[in-house]
Amino acid sequence: MDSAKKIVFCLLLLCSLSAWGRVFLHWKDSPIPPPSSLGVNDLVFYWKPGNPVSVMARAHRQGYRVYLETTVQQAKRAAEECIRTGWTGVILDIPGSSSTETQAAVSTLRSGYPTLEVLVLVANGKQPEMLGSIVIKQDSVLEVSSPTAQPWINTNLATIKVEQRRRKRQVPLYTFSWSVPEDGPQKTLTAPDYALAVAEAGAFHADLVLQLDEHLQKGLNHHEADAWALWTQIRSMMNFYSHPTERALEPAANVAVVVEELDTSDEVLNLLARHNLPFKVLLAADLKSVDSKGADVIIVFAKPDEVMAAQIATLASLGKTVVLVDVHGRYPWQTSQPTRLNEHTVSYLVGTGAVLELSEPVTDPEVFAQDIRRLLGKKDSLLSLWNGLTTIAVPYKDRSGALQSIEFVNYAMDPLRVQVQVKGLFTSIRYETPERGCCQSLVPVRHDAFTEFVIPELRIAGRVHLDIQEGKSGGEGGIRTPDTR
Repeated sequence: MDSAKKIVFCLLLLCSLSAWGRVFLHWKDSPIPPPSSLGVNDLVFYWKPGNPVSVMARAHRQGYRVYLETTVQQAKRAAEECIRTGWTGVILDIPGSSSTETQAAVSTLRSGYPTLEVLVLVANGKQPEMLGSIVIKQDSVLEVSSPTAQPWINTNLATIKVEQRRRKRQVPLYTFSWSVPEDGPQKTLTAPDYALAVAEAGAFHADLVLQLDEHLQKGLNHHEADAWALWTQIRSMMNFYSHPTERALEPAANVAVVVEELDTSDEVLNLLARHNLPFKVLLAADLKSVDSKGADVIIVFAKPDEVMAAQIATLASLGKTVVLVDVHGRYPWQTSQPTRLNEHTVSYLVGTGAVLELSEPVTDPEVFAQDIRRLLGKKDSLLSLWNGLTTIAVPYKDRSGALQSIEFVNYAMDPLRVQVQVKGLFTSIRYETPERGCCQSLVPVRHDAFTEFVIPELRIAGRVHLDIQEGKSGGEGGIRTPDTR
């Protein structure tokens, strides 16, 4: 391969790795409307040896990229079918966490079939929705609070964070099944239901295999006006997350969570996401690479060995707060006199930082997330919302570390007026929505090292662009203090 071809190949590879926000449709019915009508190019079909392939072949002839979803055990035969027919790739449905053997199988498949896309699917995602209760864990038993408490949100942000660490070569790809009521008829899915699912994946920089109910598929096939009116709203949301200018950005976070194993069902991570505490997930081996400027609080769920303990002491000495959960043993920072914070927590001062030791596991993730918010304090809170109990916001930065945008998802799907405080001094705030496009100028109000602004109406999704214009200063004035929850 000559140098020019190598450059082109590398650029294509980088684009494929950084692209996100793709929506794959899981299709069962036939015939299929053309790609130009649906605005989607990727179709997924369940596959096992012996299944009819006529629907897949027809989709391929229509111009769709066809993916076969299958198990690791059947992956090789599915790959051979794709090679034979010219289909695009294989999606592996791997339940639970990935074992070393599974990872090896994926690598072998990719090297053996380099012209195919081989993707790993998280099949146990949650239906994004707002529920009416908080679920807490007491003595290993899940308890549900009263309906008057803070609403509970089913979100896939924690799962996506775990997958971003687990598979650095692949944009997180997940799917979920629509919930079915135990009693009574199944709920008819609406355009906002589908739009929220698309918005969540796009806002959190992930790809989604979207399950369409058979009623909608048949309606689209039969050119029913109601079905196409619904689809137009879904397509509008997909278009909103196709901005190429957002591709180079990466999530900003000042909380690091260090775990022994990558677990997408960890409720602590879910509550950190729910409380808008921007975090990244690390393994113990990653601790030495923690950016001393980027992480203000490091939460450790892994038992420290000698090397890890030394790294924790170093981070604390640089002014970081390290929280160790369910810790027992002797460590270097314990030479100073501890301060007892409560029955289960002691704190050791180390340099300009501190190490907090919790003597038991986290039993109430809701309270734990609130404690982490208090540990950050106002000075180190990267993002705070007021009147945003049903909203999750994720900030994004460029490669220099400067905040560039914030993605918002409102799980209540009813219009909200949201007040936001973000760390940094910005002179221009531009607000973009699927309904009104880009952009509405919002008034920035600067206080100390923070900028505050009000989003006048957030329906399901919105994006704020943060700009600094040279030669201009931010406004002065009052705004209601954001709720730190």
